[in-house]
Amino acid sequence: MRNKILNDLTLAMKSQDKETLSVLRMVKGAIQLEEINKKHELTDEETIDVISKQIKTRKESIVEFEKANRQDLISQTNKELEILNKYMPEQLSEEEILKVIDDAFKEVNPTSQSDMGKLMAFVTPKLKGKADMSFVSRKVKEKLSNKN
Repeated sequence: MRNKILNDLTLAMKSQDKETLSVLRMVKGAIQLEEINKKHELTDEETIDVISKQIKTRKESIVEFEKANRQDLISQTNKELEILNKYMPEQLSEEEILKVIDDAFKEVNPTSQSDMGKLMAFVTPKLKGKADMSFVSRKVKEKLSNKN
């Protein structure tokens, strides 16, 4: 994964694709920072976590830009998201996500809202990087509230 990003960075430089180059440089910097913090070269899974964080940050930025009515920044950030999503694993459909959540409910058999942590601990390893975890968390909460 890391090598793919570095190769794409070189290609973006050669083709003078300023947007892609800018985004990949930010990702490369975030990866290097994480490697310094963890004191080892990141695995593909850890690299995907870094990219996920970058995507999450940009989605949060879009919400703020919408509040400020800054269409120029919204479109720029959407382009960055498009570039970042190329490096993420195939995202699961809503039905697939809900199936994993259903399996978690069968396995954990929650009795109250306090079992949210157990449920998330069960679904996170299966869905991390393959689904928007804030969406997953929201669906688990909804299902927990409906159960009680």
